[in-house]
Amino acid sequence: MPLIILWDIDHTLIENAGVSKEIYAAAFTSLAGHPPIWAARTGGRTDRLIMREMFLRNRRPEPDWTTVQAALEAAGAERLGELRRRGRALPGVRAALAAAADQPDWVSSVLTGNVAANARVKLTAFDLDELLDMTVGAYGADAVQRPELVAVARERVHRHHSLPVDVPVVLVGDTPRDVEAALASNAEIIAVATGVDSQADLVAAGASTVLPDLSDTSGLLGLLRSFASR
Repeated sequence: MPLIILWDIDHTLIENAGVSKEIYAAAFTSLAGHPPIWAARTGGRTDRLIMREMFLRNRRPEPDWTTVQAALEAAGAERLGELRRRGRALPGVRAALAAAADQPDWVSSVLTGNVAANARVKLTAFDLDELLDMTVGAYGADAVQRPELVAVARERVHRHHSLPVDVPVVLVGDTPRDVEAALASNAEIIAVATGVDSQADLVAAGASTVLPDLSDTSGLLGLLRSFASR
């Protein structure tokens, strides 16, 4: 039975060890001419929203998005080595992605606030990119608000894989914004408490399934199969 799985990246698949916020600060600095006084607020936001808020909070005019995206991509590319040195793939992630990729009827991709180039940097740093179909994901340049990304990913999956429009979609993420995106788009959610939000926080946000991490591969596959069979 077909299934679309959309994985968040930061604090769900990888620990970026602060490199993400350094990317935003570097991009802002390159455009504003000085470092930000107020750091980026992330927590499941898209890059469009993060950078918009940074310019607003730091009282600087926001450049056009094409310029901002180019600055983000340059800052991300420059920090691949630093990400490899300081960051890591989270427990069970490699096995979980490999198991999902082995299912012949499933499409496993990403739904992330990162722009596509930086999503690839973060996954490539830990050799996770080849376990995902990156062509059909949804990224931080695709929308301002995270719930809008689900429709983007659905459309790309259907266009590239010719799947029926009613194929179940499961989001896997670590923040209340991931939960919100699933609930707002009629998708399922598997929340993981591997970020700053606790299991109780994720339940309070509306997640009916919350895991401590992704280390139980067989249990995770069982959950995903149950969503595919609905």
